[in-house]
Amino acid sequence: MIMNQFISIFLAIIVSLPVTGWAEQPDGWFEALKNRATDQELHQLLYEMPKGGDLHQHLSGALFSEWWLDLALAARDDGYEYFTRVQLNNCHPYGHNAFGSSPANLMFHNLMRVNYEALSSCEKSQYRALSTLTEEQKQGWLDSLRLDKPYEGRNEFFETHWQRLGDLLANPWIRAEGIYLNMQAFADEGLLYIEPQIATDGYRTAEGKAIPTDQVVTIFQQRLQARDALATGITVRFQRAVLRFLPDAEQQMVDTYQFVANNWPWVGVNLVGREDNDKGYPLRFLSTLRQLRQQHHGVSLSIHAGEVDEPNAHVRDTLLLGADRIGHGLNLIQDPDTMLLMRHGPYLVEINLISNLLLEYVGRYDEHPFPEYLRTGIPVALSTDDRGMWDSTMTDEFFVAVKEFNLSWPEIKQLSRNSISYSFLEEPEKTALLNLFEKRITEFENRLKRQTRIKLISMNSAPKRGFICRKYDICSE
Repeated sequence: MIMNQFISIFLAIIVSLPVTGWAEQPDGWFEALKNRATDQELHQLLYEMPKGGDLHQHLSGALFSEWWLDLALAARDDGYEYFTRVQLNNCHPYGHNAFGSSPANLMFHNLMRVNYEALSSCEKSQYRALSTLTEEQKQGWLDSLRLDKPYEGRNEFFETHWQRLGDLLANPWIRAEGIYLNMQAFADEGLLYIEPQIATDGYRTAEGKAIPTDQVVTIFQQRLQARDALATGITVRFQRAVLRFLPDAEQQMVDTYQFVANNWPWVGVNLVGREDNDKGYPLRFLSTLRQLRQQHHGVSLSIHAGEVDEPNAHVRDTLLLGADRIGHGLNLIQDPDTMLLMRHGPYLVEINLISNLLLEYVGRYDEHPFPEYLRTGIPVALSTDDRGMWDSTMTDEFFVAVKEFNLSWPEIKQLSRNSISYSFLEEPEKTALLNLFEKRITEFENRLKRQTRIKLISMNSAPKRGFICRKYDICSE
């Protein structure tokens, strides 16, 4: 968000806070606000607050449901037409493909026309063109990509959300436009930097032909350099992911290292996938990565680790692989020796509060180790993971952190600083972004402190999406 938009006449949220006592306590204004502001007012302040970056973000999980729908319908201009399963007609009465990338019994599974035409007559009868959905079907389609029901959790997310997207994931123009939509939305929240994980293989033309990787790279690079994308002010670098439990994951790691070493703006590699699938254990990749470090320089590693229920040494093992950042790190709390190693050290834990709750890695926020890491000197930063599927924002992550763990203003600022300092952005760009953040956050503080009352006045009210409305009931205020 541009700083001069903070003071306008469109919306005023006024929190009556006396100026007395602020001078004695440099951050007393924020403590007073926490004590007196409504949840909606606190959420608005955190929305307007300048922020750093989002370091842990899967692009395909970062698009909101309505974005997917709009982009899929707009893809007709590029020759793509999509069909989605809206009913089950028992086309395979003796059982057929209940699992895999295209389960036969999965509602709202999406196909491009060329794959739809290859179906049997019975299978075709289950699908309907995305452009012809009834309002009820459209709502069901949108809801199917959100983890928003009490009975939904980890299995629903890992085993159906990605599979439902289906052929939508094979359209590079949809993904490129998704990058821009994220840049725009994160800029509105005051961010400066994002580092999404973006694949470059598996893309198809509307006729079903494979799109070469170099063409996909060009599509993404050109979208980043378009005028509207540059106007957001967001700096972007990419990671490329390797699915850790696949039989050929080692070869994929070799190919991915080679790719990242030779293709800007990809700067990092990430091992992803369910960690409760033990085929993806970290030390499986140790010898491969040691060989790769003999051949390549300048490739950074940020690896998922500790996103699992049982105690293990996977965070320590992931550091041994060469990772500088740990995604999630939930069970690090159960490995005291590694915690000691990480205190005040060079490694950062990417914290995903909303993801961890909805995927049931914590049952309640008082079980989350985030405040222990933060307040014992283990570097941490907040991130959004798959915010499109959580129906949440970066502002919501900060709101959860403040509400559940009583963050101080210095702690809030440190989280944003960390998200830039531990990014894989090159110098001198990293230093420039840190300086820009300091300038923006100082101006923001001074504007509030100069007033006898805190007035949060913005061009736009903070978006209130599904998660924050259900969890904290601030949308009815």
